[in-house]
Formats: sequence, C-alpha cells, structure tokens
Amino acid sequence: MTPYNANEKAIQILLLGGFGQVGYELQRALAPLGNITTLTRDSHKELCGDLCEREALAFTVRQLTPDIIVNAAGFTGVDLAETEPEQAAAVNTIAARVLAAEAKLSNALLVYYSTDYVFGGDGDRSYLEDDPKRPLNVYGRTKLEGEQAIKESGCRHLILRTSWVYASRRNNFMRTILDLATRRENLQIINDQFGAPTGAELIANTTFLALRQCLAEEQKEGLYHLAASGETTWFNYAQYIVRAARQAGWPIRLQDDAIEPVPSKAFPTPAKRPHNSRLDTTRLEETFGVRMPDWRDGVDRALNEIFSRATPQEEG
Repeated sequence: MTPYNANEKAIQILLLGGFGQVGYELQRALAPLGNITTLTRDSHKELCGDLCEREALAFTVRQLTPDIIVNAAGFTGVDLAETEPEQAAAVNTIAARVLAAEAKLSNALLVYYSTDYVFGGDGDRSYLEDDPKRPLNVYGRTKLEGEQAIKESGCRHLILRTSWVYASRRNNFMRTILDLATRRENLQIINDQFGAPTGAELIANTTFLALRQCLAEEQKEGLYHLAASGETTWFNYAQYIVRAARQAGWPIRLQDDAIEPVPSKAFPTPAKRPHNSRLDTTRLEETFGVRMPDWRDGVDRALNEIFSRATPQEEG
C-alpha cells in the first residue's frame, strides 16, 4: 500500500448524516484520512445536508469539491417506509443518484451504506454479494435502487451492506432491551430471524481501512458485505444483553426465564422482515485483509460503554 506523504494536499471528506449511529463513529474513524466536513439535515443554509433537497445537495458537493463523499444518512424507519414510500425513495434512492452524479463529475469516491434487506431472507446460508435480490419491503427496495443508481452512474464507489446495526448511543434494539429489562417482568422476543448484530464502531473502523486501501488501489472499490461474524436471533441477542446488564449491576427486573421466544407472526408489522439476514463477508475480508470479529465482541464493548457512562435512570 502506498504510504502517506505529509506534504501532499489533505484529502477532503464530506460526511452526511454525521450524528447518526454510524455517522457519529465515522467522525472519529475517518479523521486520520483528512479534513472532514460534517453535514446533517439541520446544517446551516450555505451548505446543505438534507438529502431531500436535491439541487442544494448537488450545489453543496460542487462548492466543497470533496475527494470522498460518505453518505451515512438514510431513511431507516422500516415500518414507516411502508406508509411513506416517496419519502423513503427520496432519501435512499434519489439522493444516492444525485450524489453519484456529482461524484462522477468530480471523480470523487462515494461511500453508500446498504442493507441485508435487499435480499428475500430465504434459506439458511449467508448471502453473497451477487446473490439474487428480492426485497420484502419498501426500505429494502429503496436501498437496492440506491445501489443500482450508484452503479449505473459509473462513479467511483464503495457500497457496504450491513445488518442489525447498533451503537451505545441513539435508539436501537440494544437500548430498547436495556430499558424494558428495568421496567418489565416478562418479554416476548422473536426467535425465527437470524443475523449478526453489527456495531457502528466496527462499520466505521472498517470503512476507514477500506477507504485507505481504495485511495491507493482503485480496483478495490465496489460492493461488499460488512457484518460481524457469527449469528444469533433477536431472542438470544436479548438474553445476552440482559445477562450482561445484570452482571454489571443494573437493577434488572427481568429474569432470564421470563424472556419468551416467539415466531415473527406473533408481532405483525407493516413491513415484512427477512427470516435470514446472514451476510457472507469473505469478499471484504480477502480484499482488505481484515477479519470480522464475533458479534459478541462489539456488543460487549457497547454495553460496557453504556454501563460506565450512566445509571439506568440517566440513560432513560
């Protein structure tokens, strides 16, 4: 890999969605690469971070002329997307098309985060990048269309599909279970959906490693699966969280045997979820020389961060 030259012009990075789960970690992880301009939907008027404002978004890219555009923003409300498909498409698909067009014009490298929901969730093996796509819901469809728009643009790109994302901050399954476990005496958790909880920290760190190599070797750009190794179900994941919280001394009301495994049909939702969210990360690992850690490693780190930062009452 080509070493960095301190005398070379600093790389300019535009980070969109910088205060979401992944975006927050990207601000830290990408800092060694160059100068980061972080924009959100509420950023000042001169520079637009709102993915729904197409013209302003394109203008912003042209003003900043970044070497790398990292789009960590997205319409992630899976059930809400069923009733607001146009809004989901505006953020997940149309904005991706706008950014891809601007990246093509300036030869910038575009990073886009996608999802296991582009697949239909059939079978029991991990999905490969090129397996047939059959999204079951609007969210998955709009993310897939975002991928396709980027590829069709011909721009330089790094598309990273991930799954079951969590972090110690903001709302996610981990935080919800911690909250419920201090207030409820029993819970029912789905036990027929399989995947690997993947931490925002792991996603951000791997993005940095991949980008650093792509800057030196453009042939490594493309589409990859990025997920922790191993697998679990939401039920087993919840059990793991509750046991860790109890060991850390949190006032857990919920006993392990009070968590009941149930099938997906016990909780009908507007958006259908895939049975199988396993992602094969072989291509990523072999291309970039990395090894994805077991899902429990990242969960332990995130939980320890939560436990060391605040009491349950303060977290709530």
